[in-house]
Amino acid sequence: MKQVLMTLCALFITVALYAQSDPILGKWQNPSGEGRIEIYKKNGEKFYGKLYWIKDSAKKDAKNPDPKLRSRNIQGLEILSGFVKESKTYVDGTIYDPKSGKTYSCKMTLKGDDKLDIRGYIGISMLGRSETWTRIK
Repeated sequence: MKQVLMTLCALFITVALYAQSDPILGKWQNPSGEGRIEIYKKNGEKFYGKLYWIKDSAKKDAKNPDPKLRSRNIQGLEILSGFVKESKTYVDGTIYDPKSGKTYSCKMTLKGDDKLDIRGYIGISMLGRSETWTRIK
């Protein structure tokens, strides 16, 4: 009986850990290799991404529309916000582009284990630009 209980506990713990993990979580690199983004969950349900490394770590957010934010470092900036998972696609989020200082609607789609298609757009997805990020192992 004790062994059955131990086995059930181990099974429940494994299922709980698997349910908490999501394949989009982790570290990703943009195609140019200039930036690396860590995607994480906040408040238990929405997905966010922080620019944790950039080639020029001293670079400032000089194009930000808010003059008060232009002196902050780009490294450490949360550039992905508010995504909700729908199967292998993450929707209803935004992406901030520090090169232009603009924020766009965005969706992300997993392509296998190590590719993530990012589509930033204005209004409808057809009016946008895509790039593919690669998982950092």
